[in-house]
Amino acid sequence: MCSSTPGQYASPAELPDGVNWIGAAHLGPVAHVLRQQGLWSLDAGPRRFDADDWWFRLRFDVDDWSAAQSRILGFDGLATVAEVWLNGQPILSSSNMFLAHRCMVSEWLRAEGNELVMVFRSLDQALTKRRPRPRWRAPMIENQQIRWFRTTVLGRTPGWTPPAALVGPWRGVWLATQAPVALRELHLQPRVEGSQGLLAIRCGLDLADGLAPESVRLELSRGERLLSIDLAEADGWSGVLCVDDVDLWWPHTHGEPALYAASLQVCVAGQVEPTRMDLGAVGFRTVSVDRQGDGFAIRINGEPIFCRGACWTPLDVVTMDAADARAYAGAIAQVREAGMNMIRVGGTMSYEADAFYDECDRQGVMVWQELMFANMDYPEDAEFLASVQQEVHQQFQRWQGRPSLTVLCGNSEVEQQAAMFGATRDRWAPALFHETLARACAQAHPDVPYWPSSAHGGAFPHQGDVGTTSYYGVGAYMRSLDDARRSNLKFATECLAFSNVPEPSGLASMPGGLSLRVHHAAWKGRAPRDLGAGWDFEDVRDHYVATLFETDPTRLRYSDHDRYLTLGRVATGEVMAATFADWRRAASSCRGALVWFLRDLWPGAGWGVVDSNGQPKSAYYHLKRALQPVSLSLTDEGGNGLYVHVQNEAPRLLQAEVEVTAYRQGHTQVGQGKQTIELPAHGNASWPLMAWFDWFADWSWAYRFGPASAHVLTAVLKASDGRELARAFAFPTGMALPQERDLGLSASAIAIEPGVFEITVTATRFAQAVHFDVDDFVSSDAYFHLAPGQRHTVRMHMLPGKAVPAAITGSVRALNLDGQVAIQSKQDQSVLHQGSD
Repeated sequence: MCSSTPGQYASPAELPDGVNWIGAAHLGPVAHVLRQQGLWSLDAGPRRFDADDWWFRLRFDVDDWSAAQSRILGFDGLATVAEVWLNGQPILSSSNMFLAHRCMVSEWLRAEGNELVMVFRSLDQALTKRRPRPRWRAPMIENQQIRWFRTTVLGRTPGWTPPAALVGPWRGVWLATQAPVALRELHLQPRVEGSQGLLAIRCGLDLADGLAPESVRLELSRGERLLSIDLAEADGWSGVLCVDDVDLWWPHTHGEPALYAASLQVCVAGQVEPTRMDLGAVGFRTVSVDRQGDGFAIRINGEPIFCRGACWTPLDVVTMDAADARAYAGAIAQVREAGMNMIRVGGTMSYEADAFYDECDRQGVMVWQELMFANMDYPEDAEFLASVQQEVHQQFQRWQGRPSLTVLCGNSEVEQQAAMFGATRDRWAPALFHETLARACAQAHPDVPYWPSSAHGGAFPHQGDVGTTSYYGVGAYMRSLDDARRSNLKFATECLAFSNVPEPSGLASMPGGLSLRVHHAAWKGRAPRDLGAGWDFEDVRDHYVATLFETDPTRLRYSDHDRYLTLGRVATGEVMAATFADWRRAASSCRGALVWFLRDLWPGAGWGVVDSNGQPKSAYYHLKRALQPVSLSLTDEGGNGLYVHVQNEAPRLLQAEVEVTAYRQGHTQVGQGKQTIELPAHGNASWPLMAWFDWFADWSWAYRFGPASAHVLTAVLKASDGRELARAFAFPTGMALPQERDLGLSASAIAIEPGVFEITVTATRFAQAVHFDVDDFVSSDAYFHLAPGQRHTVRMHMLPGKAVPAAITGSVRALNLDGQVAIQSKQDQSVLHQGSD
């Protein structure tokens, strides 16, 4: 790889012999190659990769050469203005990073001494060409004319993305021999009618000269069950396979994500064995959007689903990909474990790899999929639209039959940006999204609802009580927590953005490591902000720290920096959990909310509830407890007192007991109520707490007739067999509890397998936001509250690449404890010996 000034060389023939080529061990974007060679990193100063032309050269031989064979040179993604030569012959030019290209190259290919050259022209230079001005300005976008180029805005939006603009080959480049039998086009449309699944298929085949298909068979299997049908030859090959008593695909929160393996068998005259083509997994489910009452409620298989989750970001912001496809399995498992059931791939990102969708299908996570358009006034130019049509056609081919695909959305916030920044109402709904792409989606995916923009509906596009919106009343706009209810929110495609402080292991990855302070420029440079704003999202976090803990975060920041960070961690988690508890109530109008972001783009206190290394932050743990399919919460309903809310999204009856206990001064029990409940499958119910007591007590301290009756209330949901299913807490006098010298807090650890420990924590007094200080381990739970006498057991997993310890060392802390308590180890020696090698 090498760079040159924009336009310096028109073709490879002009490259001088003295070019300073950089060796690249692996193909990838410019920033990735430089990072591999130690020539650049995210911790270095910003670099404009869009400023230069970048050249890639590969010299190669062809194994098993035969001049008679047809060869295909494939390019799965070239970012962004690219030209390609093979052995001096120009074979491709592209200005759309989202397009894949296939080039027949047999006539230019030779057995030895081939040279492939790619150049990626300076986007900065391309943007200097005079073009019509946009009808509105998108403040987050640095150069408004980037709207003419089909590329990601990641890396090109200072304030919230790292300076790592994607330039170069970002998906595979490959050479293959054309197969004798290959799919040319595929249309798969699963649908459900009653108890029957129907899979309609139409496909085209490319066959080598002289070959003719005798039959084409579609096969579908699940477990031991195998079904098949011979396809008819008409406009390609087509047919409909019927599956009686079909197993439906469900989000994991509501049932089993059932999948069927699909394949084609093509029998060709003269060939002994049929050609088998794997079509991947398909699922049968129905998806609809209920707009009753100006709302937006997704139904799967007729059942209303409370959609909750987060907005997805690439696992590596430099490559826009994962180093290993298996990383997607772990990332989606983390989503599932948190009780989340939906991921939004927003228009500010990029189309994800097939492995991402495979895992969402397999693990039962719905996908809100946007086309890659965000905020800007896109051209109506014919050449631009033709490229877009080709782009979405290719993506639609990839997504066929995928049950996780739940909503196809035209863009991210285009309507909202147009309205907020000066465009008249007639320009809020561009034809590209309301007509062109709507038609294309309906034709390719009639089973998937289409929605024109992430914020859409109402008197203005981002009106919260109609359709969908970006909700930041609680969050960026620093409104009180009750705004989550007063807004009458229907569906938030993004919400609850905070500058979430990572755990110490995450902070150690920042420039300056653990010694870095929040006021330092290296820290502030990674604090998310909106361009031009006089505040950032750390100011938002500080606002809620002050509100919840009745303290001055500015003073605390310099007097006790560690406690300042801890309060910040707890505050954002508590706000998120409380907001979701309100939205999940049976009486709530909200039918879905997606946190902005799931994962940070780089080390720092970013929007992610998981840091850039994949380690949970406090907010993740809070959400994990709040979003489970079977969950419990307490809300303060003012003069009506406290209410208990239980959700049972499981596909079976819930028979359980709720026990609520009130404590004064952290340890004195002053009341207890119990109630046996039954909730049907997919049920949601609420009860006034006072209905479970034989006397009146002002548990929420609503009337203020004297001192508070209680300072902490804890609710426990227990199954009929005594298992604890969920916990919830209420703080009538607020969360600003005094620190105490002794809470009777203890923690004991036992090794259950090499690198995995179970830690059981107990306390004799109420312990607030219990968390751990243990190096090289990640916990299954943290920042949880403990009532007097309660026990809580978590698992600690050793981070990859670390040596297996003989014992776990570290401490346990609580927000209202002045100090820390050492973890006592009680290892099972047989387990330790198993891992001693």
